[in-house]
Amino acid sequence: MAFGLGFGTFVLIVALLLVASFRVLREYERGVVFMLGRFWRVKGPGLILLIPVVQQMVRVDLRTVVMDVAPQDVITRDNVSVKVNAVVYFRVVDPAKSVIQVEKFLEATSQLAQTTLRAILGKHELDELLSERERLNLDIQRVLDAQSDAWGIKVSNVEIKHVDLNESMVRAIARQAEAERERRAKIIHAEGELQASEKLLQAAQMLAREPQAMQLRYLQTLGNIAGDKSSTIVFPVPMDMLASLGMARPPGPPSPRDAAE
Repeated sequence: MAFGLGFGTFVLIVALLLVASFRVLREYERGVVFMLGRFWRVKGPGLILLIPVVQQMVRVDLRTVVMDVAPQDVITRDNVSVKVNAVVYFRVVDPAKSVIQVEKFLEATSQLAQTTLRAILGKHELDELLSERERLNLDIQRVLDAQSDAWGIKVSNVEIKHVDLNESMVRAIARQAEAERERRAKIIHAEGELQASEKLLQAAQMLAREPQAMQLRYLQTLGNIAGDKSSTIVFPVPMDMLASLGMARPPGPPSPRDAAE
């Protein structure tokens, strides 16, 4: 009886060990296997068999991790204090390094992203931080990727989400933008005046070279005035224009030269 009980217990232990020996890893998982504490190999996906007690396995997820970096206080190169947060996209490309080279790669990557964000953005001015986000995203991504490569991690993308300014800085930026718009409006107005004066000068030079063009201009002006509702129109006409049109000089007292003749 005691023999039968002991044999049954042995069979139960063996069955439990066999069940514990099997592992199933999904397509996006890998198993870092250690044998007696030493790294052996990376296995998976699918069904794998482990030697109980002798071998241990650590699961590693290979999917892209979306990490939200907490808002960081950043002082820009022009001494402006802002709060910046970002999103980091990364994944494990070497499961063995992610387990052996760093204790907790998720926490380590998060801390590295925070310090890198402050270090990179602190080298730039506020205007660059607001207008050149794509370039800053690439700079942060390259630095993170280079430093996390030893952990078997690939940083694929970094995106700056928000740049929060205090109220006084927001008002200062609004005043600066308004002054910039006024400056551009004045420049555009001055350029228009310059172009108009150049065209007027060209027209005056052309009219001076062609007397007939001046006469046509006077006639056009008369036509414009005729459309007015005014009952009396006084319009000066140069005498040389009348002479060119073949009109006699209006009657009047003779000139001293005519009287002498």
